[in-house]
Amino acid sequence: MSTGILGFAQIYRRRPSVSMLVLKVEGNFLKKATGFILFTCSDGDQINEAVEKALATGEAQTVVCKSVGTNEQNEVVAEFFVTWTFKAKQL
Repeated sequence: MSTGILGFAQIYRRRPSVSMLVLKVEGNFLKKATGFILFTCSDGDQINEAVEKALATGEAQTVVCKSVGTNEQNEVVAEFFVTWTFKAKQL
């Protein structure tokens, strides 16, 4: 979800509209996850660039986003790599 919300924020109410689709998900579990786990993604700039390029070129753009899950002690417990595609829809 931490990667998806960044993509959705970039395409919300765009004209022409832009579709987003998950192509692939990979995950690594590094430590037992107990308690509150926070997932963060720092790839917002890459997503923005992909959406802008999709709008400018009309071609689908692909971005691999990393989501890192940390526990309450700030230890990394999991990481996921989500491959997204963005494509401007035809009018």
